[in-house]
Amino acid sequence: MKSNSDTANQEGIEQPNRRVGRRALFTIVAVSLIAAEPALAQTSAVCEADGLPEVISEFFQLTTGIGVIGAVAVWQGDSLLEMFTVSPDQRERLKRHKRVALKSVVILLGLGPLYTVAGSMMGLPLAECVDLVPW
Repeated sequence: MKSNSDTANQEGIEQPNRRVGRRALFTIVAVSLIAAEPALAQTSAVCEADGLPEVISEFFQLTTGIGVIGAVAVWQGDSLLEMFTVSPDQRERLKRHKRVALKSVVILLGLGPLYTVAGSMMGLPLAECVDLVPW
């Protein structure tokens, strides 16, 4: 059981910690608001640059294509290994690995269109000038 002096000491320690926490929170909010202004002013620079939106779109399509090819190779390799495995534990691990590869493909193919649609609805300038749909 705590004595009154322990409780008083604990409350005395918590007061400065609360003040420090409040100051830190205030500082973070103030810096975020001040730093966000110049960042918001620069968002249209990507769209105004000559050829940059096309380069970003082509890079996204290239990396998505490479990712899909890699996932297909993993899927095929796991299917081949699954034919030659003996233990049920190994088969289960290979099936889990195939599911992870399938989830990766779904994320790769869904992330670009999702950003394009959600970004244009939210008014993000990059989503309006850069096409991230891989097909």
